[in-house]
Amino acid sequence: MSDLFSPPSFIPGVAMVQLKRHLRDFRSLAERGDGFELQGCRVVELRSDASFITARLAKRASRSPEWDTLVLKNAADVRKCIDEVKKRLARWTEE
Repeated sequence: MSDLFSPPSFIPGVAMVQLKRHLRDFRSLAERGDGFELQGCRVVELRSDASFITARLAKRASRSPEWDTLVLKNAADVRKCIDEVKKRLARWTEE
């Protein structure tokens, strides 16, 4: 019998599909392979393991960006990643 107050278990494959769906909703991002590009510059890279997702976010949109790495281990981390991409996308489009 499961506990009603425990959060659902984190399944990286399912979370990856949802994360990609949210990122595709940002019209300025284009999905390419295992990541997303903004005007031809790679800005997001995603990798999935058995127990977590690794997301790399560019600090600035450029041909050879510096990366920040986020490890997503639960649904809250996925939401934080989406919010961070949204903030950075606003900053990248202003530059």
